Amino acid sequence: MLFALLAAPSFIDSLLLKFFSEPTVNYVIWPFIQIGLVVVITTGWVAYATYLERKISAFMQARLGPMRVGPWGLLQPIADGLKLLTKEDFIPENADRWIFFVAPYIAVVAAFIVLAVVPFGPDWAVITDVNIGVLFVLAVSSVGVLALILAGWSSNSKYALLGALRSSAQMVSYEVSMGLAIIGALMFARTLSLSGVVGAQASNSIWFLLYQPVGFMIFLVSGIAENNRAPFDLPEAESELVAGFHTEYSGFRWSLFFMAEYTAMVVVTAVATTLYLGGWYFPFVYRLTEAKGYHNVYVVISLLVFLAKAGLLLYLYFWLRWTLPRFRYDQLMDLGWKWMLPAALINIVITAIGVTVIQGLDNPSGMHTIKSLSAGLGLTASGKVIAIAFGIINLFLTAGVLSLINWRSRDFNLKKQRRQIRLVDLPKGKPAVMPASPGDVVSEARP
Repeated sequence: MLFALLAAPSFIDSLLLKFFSEPTVNYVIWPFIQIGLVVVITTGWVAYATYLERKISAFMQARLGPMRVGPWGLLQPIADGLKLLTKEDFIPENADRWIFFVAPYIAVVAAFIVLAVVPFGPDWAVITDVNIGVLFVLAVSSVGVLALILAGWSSNSKYALLGALRSSAQMVSYEVSMGLAIIGALMFARTLSLSGVVGAQASNSIWFLLYQPVGFMIFLVSGIAENNRAPFDLPEAESELVAGFHTEYSGFRWSLFFMAEYTAMVVVTAVATTLYLGGWYFPFVYRLTEAKGYHNVYVVISLLVFLAKAGLLLYLYFWLRWTLPRFRYDQLMDLGWKWMLPAALINIVITAIGVTVIQGLDNPSGMHTIKSLSAGLGLTASGKVIAIAFGIINLFLTAGVLSLINWRSRDFNLKKQRRQIRLVDLPKGKPAVMPASPGDVVSEARP
């Protein structure tokens, strides 16, 4: 089976070239094949992510989880899918029917389109390499919030509308931090292409996580908030808004929102893996495969490396959901604007200073810090040490500045201020009924 998997791309390519021209095969047929594989695999992941999440939560709580449908409950996602397909599709009486229909599909399409520019591996494991891939990811993924707003507004329900407004405020807050967190990694990659970012890390034999620990944490936290996952699941807070923006949805349309949510989880983890964890690059894989002429082996192993890294980050999603309680809305906004945004700005400043220092120290006659600029900021061993040192300093400096900025946050506790405010100073007159004197005897009526 492994041999067939390794030989399949070359066999399919040679077979297609017999019937079509090389440009048609490279730019039309292969992209359709790759898109079909990504959609099928991602849809399968969405189906079984619910199973994995229930099993992981059961393990954390000393339970068994799904066990009834199939061996170890492995057929439970199929049973859930059939149930959702056969359920009745309710539509509110005064809802805007066309927008109500279209909103779930906008959410799913926006999440799936981003996967077209993600480099899952080298060569045929990349659907398309766009020179502005990072901007494409940020632009298209932000369309998903429109689907949530349209779903809440078109439902003609106050609860759904409140959930939609919460989602818009939350996503706008954390999109800013997530976009700014990427800039630090791009300073070292010197390109907006996601494949170029992976190539820069591979040519330097280092992951940008070591240069950008603060940027990685900001991006990951902001990405979890963007996906409306716990502890940031305010747009669908069951205890306050019934079910949030999808309160009025049922059946298959209801499941589309969760398909978009789990697909967006794949997008965030894939982009985080690409920018900070080296993407499909792993030490010694190239020497053991591609350098010896095993090209397809190199691509397949690199693809498995990428999936393993992204899988660890996906497990973090499940872990956090069953570990941390949900934030209040004021806590959510405070974290986004008072902590994430300043931290992202501080990270940009310190990273820029670090890059400037590294370039200033580069002197062929003295300290040599820059190796090349052909694939990102290629650093020598001494340059890498300086960049890693700036990354560690950045952790402590960012924590100190944030503490200095927010040390008086408790002074702005509105609940405490409301308790201390006296709106009217009422004059104290005589009571209508005079209290009994201490010597009076009060008789109690007994039944």
